Amino acid sequence: QVQLVGSGGGLVQPGGSLRLSCAASGSILSAYAMGWYRQAPGKQRELVATITSGGNTNYADAVKGRFTISRDNAKKMVNLQMNSLKPEDTAVYYCNADIIDFRHARRDYWGQGTQVTVSS
Repeated sequence: QVQLVGSGGGLVQPGGSLRLSCAASGSILSAYAMGWYRQAPGKQRELVATITSGGNTNYADAVKGRFTISRDNAKKMVNLQMNSLKPEDTAVYYCNADIIDFRHARRDYWGQGTQVTVSS
């Protein structure tokens, strides 16, 4: 069994900061790309940022320069530092990981989602 558990969401005022974390656990042989996606009410889930095991990053245009993704391969964790938050960043944020398990089966896993609300 593989699990992703995210944390760190909450309510913040515009211009504020939040840090999301996600830990992968279970029968993990290796984690390839990890990342964060978000889904606002009435909208489709969209990519926020991804990071490969080698540290290459990719960001959505809407968050470039404000969000920073990082990972700790040893701890199998991925983090998202969100600065200069805007009301349009309000969404449920989901962590995602491309994982190969001990049976050598490879698939995407999703965390449970954490709410981020940016409002005054």
